[in-house]
Amino acid sequence: MKVNDVSFSSNKVSADSYAHLPVRRVFSPGSGMEQDALSLLERVRIHDGQKILPAEYKSIEDLVLRGDALVRKEEIEAADKLFLLAWSKANLLEKNLLLEKRRLAEEKLRKEQAERLEADRKRAMEEEIRKQAEQKTVEEKAARAAETRRLAEKAERAKQARERQSPAYHTVKRGESLPFIASQPEVYNDRNLWPLLYRANRDQISNPKHLWPGQVLRIPRNPSREDIAEAKKYAQDRPLH
Repeated sequence: MKVNDVSFSSNKVSADSYAHLPVRRVFSPGSGMEQDALSLLERVRIHDGQKILPAEYKSIEDLVLRGDALVRKEEIEAADKLFLLAWSKANLLEKNLLLEKRRLAEEKLRKEQAERLEADRKRAMEEEIRKQAEQKTVEEKAARAAETRRLAEKAERAKQARERQSPAYHTVKRGESLPFIASQPEVYNDRNLWPLLYRANRDQISNPKHLWPGQVLRIPRNPSREDIAEAKKYAQDRPLH
């Protein structure tokens, strides 16, 4: 039996081309239908039909093997029926294979597009996060600078308030001494700083141990650290009892 409306002369293959089949091919003279079925099946295999549609490919391969078995029994007519069925299924499989490959290609393209979109979305999100982090850093830096200025202004106002409240002069009362005057909160709040008073009023204090009621003493303000250290050392070296 031979299918006259389909020619596979350009795809004729020898038995050796089908060494991958489970059994060695056996051809009967003039078994054109078997050759046609094998040619079409080989074309399907070359186009990865065995990988893409393995169940369908295996079904056709089994038909060819069964046809071979009939050929060996010289049941040619029955064998050709199986080869015709194998050819028909291989022909349909080839069409389905093209559709399946097209579907897989479209699916791959959709997947790649989705991956690109996801990558773009992630990049955009990362860029947005980066910008937000930069903006937050700028805002935090500005806030710290503003807080530093606020604290500095507050400290300056407090200093000015203390200076306004702190007297520039002190009138000596009976029984007062330089250490006593220096220990007053409105003066230095530290008795060991009395040398500052003594140094500033040397024109009217000849002896730091003796003060006279009614004397008006100048109170030096904002002494430096060196002045304070020197005053404390002087007081330690020359204590007033």
